[in-house]
Amino acid sequence: MTIPSEAYAVRPGQGRTIDLGVASMRFIASGETTGSAFTVAEMSGTAAGPWTVPHLHRGFEESFYVLDGLFTFSVGDERIEATPGSYVLVPRRTAHVFEAARGGGRFLLLMVPGGLEEMFVELASLSGDAIRDPAVRAAVSSRYDSVPV
Repeated sequence: MTIPSEAYAVRPGQGRTIDLGVASMRFIASGETTGSAFTVAEMSGTAAGPWTVPHLHRGFEESFYVLDGLFTFSVGDERIEATPGSYVLVPRRTAHVFEAARGGGRFLLLMVPGGLEEMFVELASLSGDAIRDPAVRAAVSSRYDSVPV
């Protein structure tokens, strides 16, 4: 792991953005820029419904901080309604999925450690809504620490 030795800044409108069909993801800090310590991304979209398939990560924790909209997070057996200002931590090895209410929304996503963003890049290179297609997601996820459940 290479520890960054210089300041790193991403201004509004900067950062690589990918289209995942149901939502877009803007990378604010990738594993590459943080020495694989973490990844920060912003997800936004207008679609209602699930933005992914139910899944878990064995070696990653994910945190979500809602900026706009209303999201329902299913984490294990718990359902969490999250409005702007809400924070949700998904522990490792915990099944989860999230869905947006009507009008969609926007949240910050923190992945620890960094690197899982490469799965999203691969999903974005496929057909429009690959992130929500269980068969496609299972094939891509097999190369990353994202296990559909």
